Amino acid sequence: MANQSHFNPSFDLPPLPDYQTTLMPPFVPPIPDKLLIVILPIVAYWGLSMLFHWIDTKDYFPQYRLHTPVEVSSRNKVSRWEVVRDVFVQQILQTIVGGLLGITEPDDVVGKEVYDIAVWARRIRIAQRAIPGLLAFVGLDAGGIAKNLNMSHPMLAGVVMGGRYSTLQTTTMAGDGVVDTVNGFTAWENMIANAMYWYVVPTVQYSVAILVLDTWQYFMHRAMHINKWMYTTFHSRHHRLYVPYAYGALYNHPVEGFLFDMIGPSIAYKVAGLNTRQGTWFFTGSTLKTVDDHSGYALPWDPLQHLTSNNAGYHDVHHQTWGIKTNFSQPFFTFWDRLLGTAWTGGDVSARYEKAKIAAQNKVDEDHGTTTITHSDVAESATQDPRPYQDDNQNATDLSAIPLKDQQPLPPAGKAELQAAGSRQQVLDDRKGGGAQILVEEAAEEKEARRLLQKWTPTDRTV
Repeated sequence: MANQSHFNPSFDLPPLPDYQTTLMPPFVPPIPDKLLIVILPIVAYWGLSMLFHWIDTKDYFPQYRLHTPVEVSSRNKVSRWEVVRDVFVQQILQTIVGGLLGITEPDDVVGKEVYDIAVWARRIRIAQRAIPGLLAFVGLDAGGIAKNLNMSHPMLAGVVMGGRYSTLQTTTMAGDGVVDTVNGFTAWENMIANAMYWYVVPTVQYSVAILVLDTWQYFMHRAMHINKWMYTTFHSRHHRLYVPYAYGALYNHPVEGFLFDMIGPSIAYKVAGLNTRQGTWFFTGSTLKTVDDHSGYALPWDPLQHLTSNNAGYHDVHHQTWGIKTNFSQPFFTFWDRLLGTAWTGGDVSARYEKAKIAAQNKVDEDHGTTTITHSDVAESATQDPRPYQDDNQNATDLSAIPLKDQQPLPPAGKAELQAAGSRQQVLDDRKGGGAQILVEEAAEEKEARRLLQKWTPTDRTV
């Protein structure tokens, strides 16, 4: 009886390896990863916050401060104790939500990696099947090209033939006389499959998570400012920190904290398909970025300040009376503000930013000296479409009663003027934690900042 062959030279794929999974060892023994995903973001929050607090109390790097210590104590409308208390409340809720999220997640396992890499190698092999047809479409003969290449470049010949690699075929004979011909993967297929599994897929997952989180945060944040009831009931509490500092980053109303910092990240985690270990890094990185953005320092060597243009200077605008209805993007990128016209357009309008800007530019090589602390160009105010602020000036009905001397700093004419009017009206709407006195205090601080800037000597500028 003739030997039987199971080989189809055109379309048989290399077999997938067997595998056996075991539970992934904890990253920090003996803490389970499902507990670490809850603990590490909180540890990171207070660790980085206390570093900035130490810098504050020791008065290190005053040249990079966005606000003076006097402003922190005089302009904020909430005590440090109240901030710590409310942050603890939010982190207790965060721990509960994190625990519930962990229940829905399967345990992370190891042992399947070789199998998953082989699946990617198969996909690469299947994709090669289209090559002969594509060559034929442009009038080329795949068979003829492969024949010419076979002696000098056999691997390339196999690619041209749609993934048919005769040199990788092995045959085995079973006891019943049946011959099995088995294909193998090429070195380049394995290399690309490994890159896909270990680097490309995780990069895509983290990118999706960041996109989802930034999108959720932007539209929720913007809604909190557009809707007067939502602002005065929930979000205004966070803005009682007119001069933000690091451990006030999560000072929120519990409802806002639940929507912003628990539901949003959880959705991003699920949509991106992150596992528990990946989620730990994502949540911790998001937390560090949020704390850094509220630090009140434009440190030129801080890597988080240069990761994107959404940094401490950019977000500080959002805490000022003249910019509170701008710069909604959080925590990573600013593309939604840029796309939808809600980025501040008035440049470094406040004298408070000038000292930090000069110091930073002396420390690093800026492109033509055009980088601003707020990442905006004053020229944008006159050239940009005023939407969505076109009606904010006429809707600022209470602002007309405030003397011009108490509306400082004055923004440039154009869109920034509309943005400042809408922002200051929102401060006036917050009867409990805002009001006209906030504008008076900020105008006084702006006057003092200008006086100090004039006294700042050239020697100071090289500190």
